[in-house]
Amino acid sequence: MRAPLVVCGIPVVLHNTRDDISDVEVLDRLREALELIARFAPRRLRHLQRDVRAIRVERFPTRGAFVPQEQVVLTELTFLARRDISAAPVASSILHEGVHARVHAFRARVLRGFPSVPDMAREERLCRRAELAFGQLLPPALGAPVVERAMQSLALADRDVAPVVDWQVARERQDAADRDTPR
Repeated sequence: MRAPLVVCGIPVVLHNTRDDISDVEVLDRLREALELIARFAPRRLRHLQRDVRAIRVERFPTRGAFVPQEQVVLTELTFLARRDISAAPVASSILHEGVHARVHAFRARVLRGFPSVPDMAREERLCRRAELAFGQLLPPALGAPVVERAMQSLALADRDVAPVVDWQVARERQDAADRDTPR
């Protein structure tokens, strides 16, 4: 039995379905991103270590997601594999999903089973503000794309900052794109 992967104190589950993507390179990029968080936002890394059971890396129709039922941050495989961007947007995405995990953990602790309907636009803005703060802590050249994306998202209307996603349609589009992409 293989020992579980742990990167920066967080268990990692890697589901690599792409033969054109190296496990080693993906895990190196994940480590690079988490080390950026550790260096520039160490409190956020400690929150991730407490609030999630694991980071799961797999093909998914968005850069990242938080799966509350599993307490898992999902990071998209091909996003991690990209070398045309720095590790900062990857770190920012992980940090963003970690804020969702933090909010979920808070609700579970404080509400203790009482039903709650989250205001997703408000929660999404909280995540984007965390991204913005992180981007501003980075050296300017590294942080610029993070700051720019966060500012653009914060300027959106509620329905656009937290859109309802049909995950079946998104998955179908992703599968079609994968079929059309030469490897």
